[in-house]
Amino acid sequence: MAERNSFDYVIVGAGSAGCVLAARLSEDPTVRVAVLEAGGRDHWWDWRIHMPAALAYPMNGTRYNWDYHTEPQPNLGGRRMHWPRGRVLGGSSSINGMVYVRGNALDFDNWAQDPALRHWRYAECLPYFRKAETYDRGGDAYRGSDGPLHVQGGRGWSPLYQAFVEAGVAAGYHRTADMNGEAQEGFGRMDMTIHRGRRWSAARAYLHPAMKRRNLVVRTGALTGRVRVENGRAVGVEVRGGRGVEQIHAAREVILAGGAINSPQLLMLSGIGPADMLARAGVTPIHDLKGVGRNLQDHLELYVQASCLEPVSLYPATKWWRKGWVGARWLATQTGWGATNHFESGGFIRSRPGVAWPDIQYHFLPMAVRYDGKGAIEAHGFQVHVGPMRSPSRGTLTLRADTPDAHPLIDPNYMSHPDDWAEMRASIRLTREIFAQAPLRRFNGGEIAPGPAVQTDAELDAFIAQAAESAYHPCGTCRMGSGPDAVVDGDCRVHGIEGLRVVDASIMPQVTTGNLNAPVIMMAEKAADLIRGRTPLPPSDAAVWVADPATQRQA
Repeated sequence: MAERNSFDYVIVGAGSAGCVLAARLSEDPTVRVAVLEAGGRDHWWDWRIHMPAALAYPMNGTRYNWDYHTEPQPNLGGRRMHWPRGRVLGGSSSINGMVYVRGNALDFDNWAQDPALRHWRYAECLPYFRKAETYDRGGDAYRGSDGPLHVQGGRGWSPLYQAFVEAGVAAGYHRTADMNGEAQEGFGRMDMTIHRGRRWSAARAYLHPAMKRRNLVVRTGALTGRVRVENGRAVGVEVRGGRGVEQIHAAREVILAGGAINSPQLLMLSGIGPADMLARAGVTPIHDLKGVGRNLQDHLELYVQASCLEPVSLYPATKWWRKGWVGARWLATQTGWGATNHFESGGFIRSRPGVAWPDIQYHFLPMAVRYDGKGAIEAHGFQVHVGPMRSPSRGTLTLRADTPDAHPLIDPNYMSHPDDWAEMRASIRLTREIFAQAPLRRFNGGEIAPGPAVQTDAELDAFIAQAAESAYHPCGTCRMGSGPDAVVDGDCRVHGIEGLRVVDASIMPQVTTGNLNAPVIMMAEKAADLIRGRTPLPPSDAAVWVADPATQRQA
């Protein structure tokens, strides 16, 4: 095999996990590392992916986006839900909302109930969160101070941000000084992956600095069609690109880091997955691994919106002449309204007594608008994105055809469990209580959505069916752990195939409490040490605040 196509490690996908792995594995100058990305470069001059406030552009465009859609969802009025995923260096970290949420400590302790995942306890994950991060407010037992990923706290430019936090406290909930620190639960400031007014993607944090190394090769426009397996071992991949079809050899390992959609799709295209489904799609099975594409999870959310009585919202930014001013200021100075994602406060609460850790998340936005940028009203307003965190519904991902060009069949099976409906109704009713509290009362000009006429369970259910949207947090399709539906072991190695790992959101056994970018970066940091055979970082003894679910209300 030609020298230029032979590497020690071949990483498929330059998303959040792939960027971390590329940087960490190439720290060893004795190994050669290749990263294969189907998308293009994250050009420094393209404001659409670097201006934080412009997040709706790449998320709803196709230049940097796989632009997936689900199958029609019968419980949501037959709608096909939009699932944007990054197709560019940085992956979804280059097009996402830049919200930095690590998840709840009990998420990881819950994973560790599986004996195969004991080393994924929160105490053993926290050191890798800290390793990855440089927090603008300084490091401590929870936060990092010298990692590649720059994270900043919300500045709270509008009084609405603090009013929302105070309204949550007035409703009886906990106040948290840092939802990525000792206590996630409660209301407080949100963090974002922004640095000096620009999106700080995994590509900017990890990959670009590492690309200066001679032992790291990054190829864009390289669509991987299958993993080559010989005698039960992954020996390389087949790639389609500008040079035609090429064989890339991996002397040590092939590592899939394409995310919750692309990684299981590539396994199945390679003959690794449920044998009966592969045969129906025209793929010759080589390893019957039934869990591939199963256990699909996501977060759904709703927008609860109100008009605002004072001119303190983002409404002026919807005018074309103001957009031009915002953009010009950002281009010149990387400051102003263009330099934030505007999700600067939020909260995590429990929907009812007896829930062990928060199962509802809030993102607060000082504007009544949708992710696609369409305004709800021609006036000042505000809203929360609110939804349940641990839906019991599980979906599937299967092949549409035996080619990587064909988007797979994505069926998240949304709202298929009665608990989903109960938690969604609670999300709306609890939000109404918060919006009615004194700190927000001076601003609250009346509910826009769902609207004051929507009150009964049936009315709320009808609204949920037509208004719920994906929060864009797919995971779980290559579940990590033990049991018949597990795809990888606790060290991310694919069961039954040597030299093949998966490291990305697809290996999460259960979705974490919050946005997924931060935990995926942590998982990749930890996996890099596992792959290199390095001694893991010592477990943390930092305390974790957990409310008593038996004696508290939702707070």
